[in-house]
Amino acid sequence: MPTIPDLPPSHQQQERIVCSITAAEKYAIPANILLAIAEKENGKPGVWVKNTNGTHDVGTLQFNTAYLKTLGRYGISAEDVASGGCYAYDLAAWRIHGHLSKDPGDIWTRAANYHSRTPYYNTLYRNDLMVKANRWADWLNKFMPAHNAQIKAYTTEHATQQASQATQVVQAIKTAYVPRSIIVSSQ
Repeated sequence: MPTIPDLPPSHQQQERIVCSITAAEKYAIPANILLAIAEKENGKPGVWVKNTNGTHDVGTLQFNTAYLKTLGRYGISAEDVASGGCYAYDLAAWRIHGHLSKDPGDIWTRAANYHSRTPYYNTLYRNDLMVKANRWADWLNKFMPAHNAQIKAYTTEHATQQASQATQVVQAIKTAYVPRSIIVSSQ
């Protein structure tokens, strides 16, 4: 993948970035890992790629048809997996979340389980995944820096002083306003 400027030129790359970041946030997985997997899989909506073992890889994130039975239990069809837009990224993030939270091994082996649990194929995928994920992490840090806030107290002295002044102004307004009153007396 070429170096990505501020906004990628192709619609496919823009969709990949927006959908990957959104899905990664939704399923609490590292965005750079989902971006790297999306880059590695490099599928296209509606495309089915035949594998040597008779299965097919489907759609943008190249879901293997071996997983369709599992997805079918949730009402997800092959057409859903093959469709364009962000849905395939959500499915991939959901699946990656499962690998990262349940599978044994280091984070890269678990993420590479998206492709294969077979040690030989997992290692090949893992090695390339790490390179791509690091490049995406650099891109994310450059163009979408995280701003970590550290809260030491609920308010600082300056904020407390401002709040106190605001309260005094409100109290002054309350005391400056004398509402009309109507007194009804039976006498």
